Amino acid sequence: MEKLKERWGISSNWQVIAIILVFSLNGSFATWVAGPITHFFGLDPETTKPYFLYIILRILLIFPIYQITLPLVGWLFGQFKFFWDFEKKMLQRMGLGRFFK
Repeated sequence: MEKLKERWGISSNWQVIAIILVFSLNGSFATWVAGPITHFFGLDPETTKPYFLYIILRILLIFPIYQITLPLVGWLFGQFKFFWDFEKKMLQRMGLGRFFK
């Protein structure tokens, strides 16, 4: 745990646990939210052929939902600053950093 605390620039074990919980809960939450959205657009596993197209579209939908909800879920655990900085760093690496200076 000490390596994670040093790498992430945090000081307590509670923060490490909270950050790991946020990552895991947000992944499940983003997947759950993507279900009704794909249904709203008429994308269902039974009707979308070929099936791999449904999977690709759902993953493409989950990714932005995950990015948007990560700081929000982090805020619920008192770790907004960590996740906001994490998002900015990741978006900069993707070439979208000019939007988040």
